[in-house]
Amino acid sequence: MRLQLRLAALCLPALALAACSEAKQSAKTPFKVVAQRVAPQAYDSEVALTGSVRARVQTELSFRVSGRVIERRGEVGQHVEAGAVLARLDPSEQRADLDAAKAGVAGAEATLRQASAAFDRQKSLLASGYTTKASYDLADQARRTAAGSLDAAKAQLGAAQDAASYTDLRAARPGVIIARNIEVGQVAQAAQSAFGFAEDGPRDVVFAVYESIFSHRPASAETIDLSLLGDPNVTAKGKIREVSPVVDEKTGTVQVKVEIESDAAAMPLGGAVMGRAHWRLDDVVVLPWSAMATRDGKPAVWIVDPSSGAVSLRPVEVALFEKEKIVLRDGFHDGETIVIEGGKFLREGQIVSIMEGQPS
Repeated sequence: MRLQLRLAALCLPALALAACSEAKQSAKTPFKVVAQRVAPQAYDSEVALTGSVRARVQTELSFRVSGRVIERRGEVGQHVEAGAVLARLDPSEQRADLDAAKAGVAGAEATLRQASAAFDRQKSLLASGYTTKASYDLADQARRTAAGSLDAAKAQLGAAQDAASYTDLRAARPGVIIARNIEVGQVAQAAQSAFGFAEDGPRDVVFAVYESIFSHRPASAETIDLSLLGDPNVTAKGKIREVSPVVDEKTGTVQVKVEIESDAAAMPLGGAVMGRAHWRLDDVVVLPWSAMATRDGKPAVWIVDPSSGAVSLRPVEVALFEKEKIVLRDGFHDGETIVIEGGKFLREGQIVSIMEGQPS
C-alpha cells in the first residue's frame, strides 16, 4: 500500500508538467478562422413596402348653410358627375329670407320712385323761382338715399338667392364618394363635413416609410415599381411626388406619395399596392451576418493584422441589416481583412490563421 502511494506521488508532478506543456503548445497554435479582404463598393438594395391608392385631390363636401337634411342621394362608393345633387336641406328658412329680400327690393323701388318724383318737382320749381335751394338739396339727398337703399336691398336679395341655392349640396367635379357623415333628419351645420369626395384624375399611392431609408439615394431616378396586391398582374410605374417634411408622432414614419405614371384607373381607390424601389449605397462593404460582433453594446467586427496575425475588435457603422448579411458604411479601410467565421471564439490580441481555400 505504501509502495502504491509513493508511485502516485512520483507520477503527479510528471502529469502536471505534461499538461502545462500541452497548454503552452496549444496557446502557440493559431486559431483558424475564415476571413475576407474588403474593398468599398456600390451596393443596390431593394426596398418593398405596401401602400394604398388615393386620389390626388380628396375633399370634404359640406353645406354652406345650416338646416335639417330632408334628402340624401349620395352613397359611399358611388361615382357621380359634376353638378349631381348629393343631399338637400329643408329650404323653408331660406325661402322666407328670399321673400323678405324681394319685399325689401319692392319697397326700396317704391321709395326711390317717390323720392325721384319729389326731386323732379323741386327741380322744376327751382327753375321757376317758386322754391328754395335748400328744399331742392333736401329732395336731391332723399333721392340719393333711396337709390342707395335700393342697391342694398338688391344685394340682400342676391345673398338670399345664393343662400336658397346652398340648400342643395352638389358635386363640383366628377368623382367618387368615399365617406358619408349625414343622414336624413339630421340637422347639419354650415361647413360640417357631409361627404368625403375623391375627384377623378391623377392618383397616388401613399406609403408610410421609416426615415432611415432616406439616408440613401435611389438608384433609378426615384422610379418605383408598383403592383396591385389583389392582382399582381396589374402593374405600373410610379415616381416620388411628395415627401412629408415631418415624422408622424404615432407611427414614427414619413408619408411618401408616389404618382402613378401609367393608367391609374387600373388601380382602384383604396386598393393595396406593393411598391418596390432600388436604393444605391456608395463606398460600403457587404459581409455575411456571421461577421457581426459587439463592443460596448455597439456593432463591431474582428480585424486581422496582416503582419502578426493578431485580431482586434473595432466598432463599425451599419448602413443596412439584410437577410443573412450586413452592409457597413464606416469603420473599415480598403484592403483590410475582416473575420467572417469564427469570431465568436476570439479574444483581443489572439493570433489567428486563415483557413486554406477560403477568401482572404
